Amino acid sequence: MSFDTRIDRFGTHSVKWDMMESIYGVPAKGGIPMWVADMDFRAPDCIQRAVAQMVEHGVYGYYGDDAAYRAAISWWMQERHGWTVQPEWIFSPHGLVNGTALCVDTFTQPGDGVVLFTPVYHAFAKVIKANGRKVIECPLVNNGGRYEMDFDAYDAQMDGSAKMVILCSPHNPGGRVWSRAELQGLADFAKRHDLILVSDEIHHDLLFPGVSHTVMANVDPSISDRLIMMTATTKTFNIAGSHTGNVIIPDPALRAKFEGRMMGLGLSPNSFGLFMATAAYTPEGAAWVDELMVYLDGNRRLFDEGINAIPGLASMPLEATYLAWVDFAGTGMEQAEFTRRVEQSAHIAANHGPTFGKGGETFLRFNLATPRALVEQAVERMHKAFGDLQ
Repeated sequence: MSFDTRIDRFGTHSVKWDMMESIYGVPAKGGIPMWVADMDFRAPDCIQRAVAQMVEHGVYGYYGDDAAYRAAISWWMQERHGWTVQPEWIFSPHGLVNGTALCVDTFTQPGDGVVLFTPVYHAFAKVIKANGRKVIECPLVNNGGRYEMDFDAYDAQMDGSAKMVILCSPHNPGGRVWSRAELQGLADFAKRHDLILVSDEIHHDLLFPGVSHTVMANVDPSISDRLIMMTATTKTFNIAGSHTGNVIIPDPALRAKFEGRMMGLGLSPNSFGLFMATAAYTPEGAAWVDELMVYLDGNRRLFDEGINAIPGLASMPLEATYLAWVDFAGTGMEQAEFTRRVEQSAHIAANHGPTFGKGGETFLRFNLATPRALVEQAVERMHKAFGDLQ
């Protein structure tokens, strides 16, 4: 397929396009939505065929016999990530925000602390707080435009109230792919403070050429009794509307507890998501992802070169994801001013940095998963909006 093809998403109940004006004040006509983390590309043909077959059949009943679905997940994790997943380890929540909420609800109590390495994906803090738990922000260190963890500082923050730590791997919004040594440091941290470790790896397929990702489950067998893994087809294949994800739990005791909570809430997945995921995790789906990442690499290079040429702006180097994290600190501007220029002058909707927690105050997040012509246009508009700095 051609990722350059423009697809009109207005009027399709797209949060990203149809809500841009009401939320950001960026005009629907002529505005560029670079906020919500979905792509402006059609899903691969293997998924389109699976949905077409459902439509042709015309009966949308209860889904049964999910052996092929579970086998597809196991195949993908082994083939793409060198991770052996047993079919019985897999649970299917309604996406990974739901999966995160279920983990918080199942494995912690009201008032407990949950550790986040901030700035980080904003939905984590939302579901933690909504469940009556306390967010413990452990700030990442921005070392020359690259996020790093400081476990000595984090150890000093622990007061015994924390019961869980949530990792975003690869990191959103910084685009870091954590090294094996860093992940081992986190495993040790979780053991030292007796924390359940939830590793959200929804972006683990979106790796730029030359980058490799280490699955948390492959780092240290001694943490298997406290580890919850989360993955999904939704970001990888642009099917977020299917609201399907994988919570993968190797430990039998944790698995039984999670299964009991899902049964208690009456949760079961929708058939569309299961058919789409089964079709996605195939050799054809893998080939599409490889093509996608070559295209996104071109978008990344174009965006970074253009943004970094504007004095005072710095786009953090991406190793994974399609979400550029741009620091405006060098402009000396207040957040309201650089945000106003982006939204009202450049007519671009980007996520506000402070929503990602401590450390995000001088940033905006830009979604690059759109046809290259729009990325080029966005860069041109940014140059004009900040033209007085050049």
